[in-house]
Amino acid sequence: MPARERPTILVVDDTPDNLAVVAGMLEHDYRVRVAASGERGLRIAAGSPAPDLILLDIMMPGMDGYQTLEQLRANPATVNIPVIFVTAMDSDADEAVGLALGAVDYIAKPIRPAILQARIRTQLELKAARDRLARENERLEEGVAQRTREIELLRDVALHALATLAEKRDNETGNHLLRTRCYIELLMEDLALQPEFAPVLTPARRKVIAKAAPLHDIGKVGIPDEILCKPGPLPPPEFAIMMQHAQIGADALGEAIDRVLAEHASQPQPPAEIHYALTFLEVAREIAGCHHEKWNGKGYPQQLQGEDIPLAARLMALADVFDALVSRRHYKPPFPLEQVVGIIREGRGTHFDPRIVDSFLKQIDAFAEIAGRLADPHPAD
Repeated sequence: MPARERPTILVVDDTPDNLAVVAGMLEHDYRVRVAASGERGLRIAAGSPAPDLILLDIMMPGMDGYQTLEQLRANPATVNIPVIFVTAMDSDADEAVGLALGAVDYIAKPIRPAILQARIRTQLELKAARDRLARENERLEEGVAQRTREIELLRDVALHALATLAEKRDNETGNHLLRTRCYIELLMEDLALQPEFAPVLTPARRKVIAKAAPLHDIGKVGIPDEILCKPGPLPPPEFAIMMQHAQIGADALGEAIDRVLAEHASQPQPPAEIHYALTFLEVAREIAGCHHEKWNGKGYPQQLQGEDIPLAARLMALADVFDALVSRRHYKPPFPLEQVVGIIREGRGTHFDPRIVDSFLKQIDAFAEIAGRLADPHPAD
């Protein structure tokens, strides 16, 4: 084997004669590096190239072999390098201590060359096998991660397309979906810092709510075009039909949940992606069905009150109203920001959760920046 391809063995011993003897035994088959102290051995082991195996004496002045091994195992750069103790301490108790500390083998002096060579070959073969397995695991994990990213991308595209379809029927643009999601993310980021919200607005939960938010008006696909697209205020009978979109959306997403449960009912332990899908659909159902509920119980469709309204829907309630007021619609011009803020402040404790309004009032400039940056294009602009 060419010298550059040979495994590297690091020999750590405070006696120069011992270093010379062991190096002489190994130099024809391995690249040999030597260190006359534990401290020097640690520096070499953590350098480049890292040794493939370390032969370590125990009885050394300063840092002994046990302490050296502990340092090797504490350093991520050296934790996986196999260490064989080579020492004159040959009692069973000494061997037990060395192996308990993490040595892979224990060779008593005087050294027999054949034994040393055989033990080294065995450990190098084991290390090579572990390294191959680690590389294969990394390759598989990267493949799984890549596939997961692809699946998440396809899911997000499909969901956004579905949500956009509902908005298009209402003569809105996809920017409404993006703006309301951004508003909700601002609110959640602030509320998550408060003790009463921190346990429920975990990073994972916030991600699910943000992804589900664009489905808030999915129920509009069930509203007739002559009502959905009618300019100006709706008369009471038509507005009653328009109000049904919240329940239509909740029912549709509820049916999706039932279908997922039915398809996987026979599995004793559904995979993690099924749990995520159910969580996502449930949050989407809460938002679609409850984002028109009001804090005082005078909303629709269920007249829920206070914290009986799911948190995700309370967040969407404010985000949706803010966007409707601040944006141009086919039936109205945009309201001035000051008027919008006044309307939302007036709705504190009646329409909206007071704590969510307080969070909004701290972030008015950020809301206005999103509204301006993601404003819908209009021919008159």
